[in-house]
Amino acid sequence: MACLTCSIHPLSRRPTTWQSLLKEARLLLRLTSSTWLVALLALPLLAILLLTLPSPALAVEPAALAKAVNEMEQLDRLRISLASSLEGRPEEPTMETMKEVCKPVGMRAAAIGKENGWQVRQVATKFRNPAHAPGNNQETEVIDLFATHPEINGLWEPASSEQSAGVNYYRRIDVQPSCMACHGTKASRPAFVKDNYADDKAFDFQPGDLRGMYAVHLPELSAAISQARE
Repeated sequence: MACLTCSIHPLSRRPTTWQSLLKEARLLLRLTSSTWLVALLALPLLAILLLTLPSPALAVEPAALAKAVNEMEQLDRLRISLASSLEGRPEEPTMETMKEVCKPVGMRAAAIGKENGWQVRQVATKFRNPAHAPGNNQETEVIDLFATHPEINGLWEPASSEQSAGVNYYRRIDVQPSCMACHGTKASRPAFVKDNYADDKAFDFQPGDLRGMYAVHLPELSAAISQARE
């Protein structure tokens, strides 16, 4: 089994003690595509780091850290499984095809967020749905990091200044061969894409390219309780 990548690319530049500790935690969870299970074994140390940080503390339940990784792995397996249903189809994909293949992934992401009190979204710079555009500088920097370092499969970051206190988990999304039916060259896009997505940017991909990422915000316990009471 390959090792966890040893590179560190700090994205948050506020020089605080708790962030220097979190940098060490992030090191443990910058994963290669074959080592996400290793990350689950490393999560107890990440939890210790998070829960022993000085104020402002990132008091996120340790079990939630492991669950976030696992949920995104399952979500990506769902995406790949649904996309594989396009293989061998002679007919051109339609809007109904998108509802069968793409929509369930978005619905499941929303359900994961609701079930756990997280914010879960799909993010891409080459997006088809404008709602998937990066929402802040951190998301832009992370997706750029994934693009330049394909060996990194997932990573943790402190919550950005626009978010409530907590941590963010990011997990890369790669293009599968079956995705080419809708995300190949601009000219080869299905008619329903050309007709309904005038500002479409999600084309000219090759299998193995970075398609985007899952972004999960886990609020710290106090923030989660406050949100639940609202």
